[in-house]
Amino acid sequence: MTGKASGHIDHEAAQAVPHVNPDTLEVAPGTAHEQLEGWIPQLASDEEIRVALEKAFDYRGDVTITRKDGSEITGYLFDRRAGKTLADSVVRLMLPAGNERPAIPYSEIKGLAFTGRDTAAGKSYEAWVKKYWEKRAKGEKNISIEPERLE
Repeated sequence: MTGKASGHIDHEAAQAVPHVNPDTLEVAPGTAHEQLEGWIPQLASDEEIRVALEKAFDYRGDVTITRKDGSEITGYLFDRRAGKTLADSVVRLMLPAGNERPAIPYSEIKGLAFTGRDTAAGKSYEAWVKKYWEKRAKGEKNISIEPERLE
């Protein structure tokens, strides 16, 4: 037996792997995020509703949903379940106050607005890396980049 099962370490194989300096590795670009804060999408077709609600799911702020009966509900869209039809599909919101988690069928949604502050806006990985390298270039040690405080 060899490898982990026997507890044997293959020192020759370990020595054959060249040491890689992590500071020289290529950095992949982060995900580009749309500016959605304040956006009120048109929800004319089933597809437009589905696309807008997928974007709302990825959004890191509150949204306001207007139901077909005219009522509005505002909260953080934390879950969505896409079915074959709009009636089979639902979104769930966390409301600002309380523990209620209402489920709203897509078929009841008349309007959607991205009303809350996007807490992830401007906090890209690239910005974090840039701050890290600036501090490192100044000779700082034990670099710790703290996140911005939210309101």
